[in-house]
Amino acid sequence: MQVLVTGAAGFIGSALIERLLARGDSVIGIDNCNAYYDPALKAARVARLEKLGGSFAFHKLDFADMTALETALADHQIDRIVHLGAQAGVRYSLENPAAYIQSNLVGHANMLEIARRRSVAHMVYASSSSVYGGNDKVPFSVDDRADHPVSLYAATKRADEMLSESYAHLYRIPLTGLRFFTVYGEWGRPDMAYWIFTRKILAGEPIPVFHKGEMWRDFTYIDDIIAGVLAVLDSAPADDGAVKAGGSSKPHALYNIGNNRSEKLTDLVAILEEACGMKAQIDWQPMQPGDVVRTYADIDAISRDLGYTPTTDIADGLPRFVEWYRHYHQG
Repeated sequence: MQVLVTGAAGFIGSALIERLLARGDSVIGIDNCNAYYDPALKAARVARLEKLGGSFAFHKLDFADMTALETALADHQIDRIVHLGAQAGVRYSLENPAAYIQSNLVGHANMLEIARRRSVAHMVYASSSSVYGGNDKVPFSVDDRADHPVSLYAATKRADEMLSESYAHLYRIPLTGLRFFTVYGEWGRPDMAYWIFTRKILAGEPIPVFHKGEMWRDFTYIDDIIAGVLAVLDSAPADDGAVKAGGSSKPHALYNIGNNRSEKLTDLVAILEEACGMKAQIDWQPMQPGDVVRTYADIDAISRDLGYTPTTDIADGLPRFVEWYRHYHQG
């Protein structure tokens, strides 16, 4: 297949491209490599992909710019799309809401238009567990209501799902949205808690722990995420009028991708302490605006439909990240 991947320089995008190239697919990668976090890390991911061999073309551009997007793709055939690019981060959405409107709304609409104009066989796109807001019912199911976002980031991701529902209905484009639950692992994101904690523990600096540590997350290892994305990419929802996961009768499916476990934040800290060989200094902080106390993925739908089964516990995955982190920063 010829697969277009946005967010190609990102954590999940670069890991996905590695697997696509390994199985013989051709990949067109798009990323604007912005400075939300260290662009050097993004450049290193792309450089690594370019050394792998296989058919990989990378375009540095903003997919919210339709003219630039169409120009870059003019000579490329596109069979399927994995739209992972977005302005990430819950807390940053309080500081710079315009970035989220531009990337997550305008950019997503542009990718839907590309899918429509090119009549792609399937477009998979990134949503987020944040769409569930402060849901008290756990685990979170794709059948649960998701209309009370507690951050602008969450609101844009839920809006992307609704835009996709409309396009699937109007144009019968096969679309699948994936609600990711706290992805971690090698080549990860420096703005995520596990990376911040590792950096500060190794530097002997206090780590910020919010809500007195009374927070739980469904931490999902990158290899498990990629296995799920590939399974979804290869299984476009059929336009047969049958009700799909999430209650849609259009060729539009929604799935949770998580580890199906909710881990307490202080347990994450304890595993990182052991992996780093150092005790953490805790800087207790209050609950932050936009945060939620717990995330927990009900993965029955994706397990039933596609056989998805995560295999990596944080006790195994976090030490792998710490080992990678030491190697990456020691050069």
